[in-house]
Amino acid sequence: MHAPRPAVPLCTIATIPRQPQHCIEWAHQIAWQDKRKDDTFDSDDMEHIGWIYNAALERSKEFNIPGVTFQMTQGVVKNIIPAIASTNAVIAAATTSEALKIATSCNPFLENYMMYAGEEGVYTYTFEAEKKSDCPVCGNLARKLTVNGDFTLEEFIEMLGERPEAQLKKPSLRTEEKTLYQRFPPQLEEQTRANLKLKLRDLLTSGQEVAVSDPAYTIDFRFQLVFA
Repeated sequence: MHAPRPAVPLCTIATIPRQPQHCIEWAHQIAWQDKRKDDTFDSDDMEHIGWIYNAALERSKEFNIPGVTFQMTQGVVKNIIPAIASTNAVIAAATTSEALKIATSCNPFLENYMMYAGEEGVYTYTFEAEKKSDCPVCGNLARKLTVNGDFTLEEFIEMLGERPEAQLKKPSLRTEEKTLYQRFPPQLEEQTRANLKLKLRDLLTSGQEVAVSDPAYTIDFRFQLVFA
């Protein structure tokens, strides 16, 4: 959410500082090397940070640049990105509110989620996501698929690659009883290759379930094949 601080040319820092950050960078990169080059700078050492702050403050007075503070000095030297405490507060308040509602039943609790958009406002309309029983990810039922029983297994695999919900590239197929086609390892692919030329009705019965796996997915697609 915060872009990196832009780099400032060394010539600007050394000769024509325009911002308080330039004065801090001068104290850090130039003044320290000139006056304390034998000391290794430690950004967690408050004495070192204090020295940088005082040097930067003198530099800012020389060029009439206000705004140098100890906190800013720490931020510039350590490249600190400011934390957004309000986001943490919103999350803490929301979770505490939900815990109170669950414990006391004083109000219905969230069934799904809430969305907080800090720049646009708070959007708390929620809905309960409906679970599809034949969803390949979270469902427990096989999706019914009507196919031509005279299709060869190879033609069926090509059809799976064209289906928008799957678009499988290198599928392997199996039933509970046997492996129809397995791409890996090569030995098993060679053993099941002959099935590619067989018709589906010769390999399966109508209504039988087939599990389809693909290297592109971490789940198996389950289809109940019904012959037309």
